[in-house]
Amino acid sequence: MSEGYAGAEVSGGGDHIAPAPRVSVQAFCETVETAASIQAAGEDRRMAKAHLRIQMGGLTAAVEAYQSSPTPNVIILESEHSDEEILEGLDQLANYCDAGTRVVVIGRMNDVSLYRELVKRGVSDYLIAPVGTLQVVRAVCGLFSAPDAKPVGRIVAVVGAKGGVGASTIAHNIAFSVSHDIALDTVVADLDLAFGTAGLDFNQDPPQGIAEAVFSPDRVDTAYVDRLLAKCTDHLSLLAAPATLDRIYDFGADAFDSIFDSLRATVPCVMLDVPHQWTGWSKQALIGADDILIVAAPDLANLRNAKNLHDFLKGARPNDHLPRYCLNQVGVPKRPEIKAADFAKALEDEPVAVIPFEPQIFGAAANNGQMIAEISSGHRTAEIFKQLAHQLTGRNDTKKQRSSLLSPLLDRLRRQA
Repeated sequence: MSEGYAGAEVSGGGDHIAPAPRVSVQAFCETVETAASIQAAGEDRRMAKAHLRIQMGGLTAAVEAYQSSPTPNVIILESEHSDEEILEGLDQLANYCDAGTRVVVIGRMNDVSLYRELVKRGVSDYLIAPVGTLQVVRAVCGLFSAPDAKPVGRIVAVVGAKGGVGASTIAHNIAFSVSHDIALDTVVADLDLAFGTAGLDFNQDPPQGIAEAVFSPDRVDTAYVDRLLAKCTDHLSLLAAPATLDRIYDFGADAFDSIFDSLRATVPCVMLDVPHQWTGWSKQALIGADDILIVAAPDLANLRNAKNLHDFLKGARPNDHLPRYCLNQVGVPKRPEIKAADFAKALEDEPVAVIPFEPQIFGAAANNGQMIAEISSGHRTAEIFKQLAHQLTGRNDTKKQRSSLLSPLLDRLRRQA
């Protein structure tokens, strides 16, 4: 049976699940409740590439369906019958199952002997009904993550509620903190191809970057993307934007998908610096990220835009953590500002950080191509970036005791309960 997603340790907690590849999934349900959970799982962002089909009838319907048609990559079978009837039905299905098809069984029996018999028959996973949406997502996605595979990277997207609010600066400083303070290998991907500032902020001028990958989609794989990275520190690399106007940067909605997939496969943390624009690809980048940080300045337009973004992403990602937001450039002299409490009331959530207006240190850092922590590691803003780095990588509890050897098994049993 599948033990679930191979990259769970990267997040340090929560439901960090690797996306499923382009596979076909067919479910045969006996109850409308299970069918509804599987349908909701099919709408989850991590199942976006999977083609899902659901029908009723359970094991009997599956056996009848595949007598005259090939089996898909994954079959999900629900059965409310006894152990003997489940095993008998699986034996019949085995006569028609194509090699390589993976089977997930959903049953009512919490019986270790049944589990062993299912394993003998090559069943990939067994879930105890009633099942939730994330259980189904985890089961299907986990089928394609080998137990000994490298952990799958976490993608964090940072976007401004309005242009000029400092979202790129914040993204770069958080990425630096992730690499420096948590010692996670991190890549900053600058998605603002025409006007990106990551190269300037990290004092890098690489000859190649993200544009080469976007304009050569057939060449994109982990080795190719790795060659495009500019190394900034031992744990931090940059996928830089060309920041030139010699091309028109119009892309389809899935233009960056293969790049993100390649980065996920090799890098524990990927920080997306998403420009303030609303296109098919920017929308998809935000929806597909594991965590999102919206950066807003304390004015009315930012409040409106932040709420619109927050509400949209909350609805588009029902099985994920709520998008986080922070307030930046707070305390500009003589400027009327909307208070953090008003943002919290409108968005029904507290900001994860309030970053004060510090023109001197931010200006010096920008002009020197350095991060705030490099100029003054003890500065209060550097500490804010460190806290954000821990939150956005799921590593809030850095002093958490090491788990016992039984923890994975206990966690699995709790999920099944």
